[in-house]
Amino acid sequence: MTADYRQMNGIALAYIGDAIYEVYIRDHLLAQGMTKPTRLHHRATHYVSAKAQAMLIKKMEEQALLTPEEQEYFKRGRNAKSYTSAKNTSVVTYRISTGFEALFGYLYLSGQKERLDELATWCIKTVEEGEK
Repeated sequence: MTADYRQMNGIALAYIGDAIYEVYIRDHLLAQGMTKPTRLHHRATHYVSAKAQAMLIKKMEEQALLTPEEQEYFKRGRNAKSYTSAKNTSVVTYRISTGFEALFGYLYLSGQKERLDELATWCIKTVEEGEK
């Protein structure tokens, strides 16, 4: 039985969302033929860092990609009281990335696999286009 995502705080949603997004990224990198752990880790940080996630949310907002409900879950994560501190980034960027992860947690726990696939694919494409 899955926990009720509607009752979860933003930090709990971000906790699972972080793992879900990471799986999408790892799967993508492996599908590209990468197998060396050091290289995989280095490439993954281009997608999963707080800075990358904050940039992705900004672009999602610019393109009006999120539904009102998705925006609410993003805000739940962004505004959640966190007792861990940001490493290598500002508090604002860290909070925005927590919102990004909460969004992925919400989509996963609410069973919206197709939407999760859609946004993850969009995120991967957007990061890669930004590197060109």
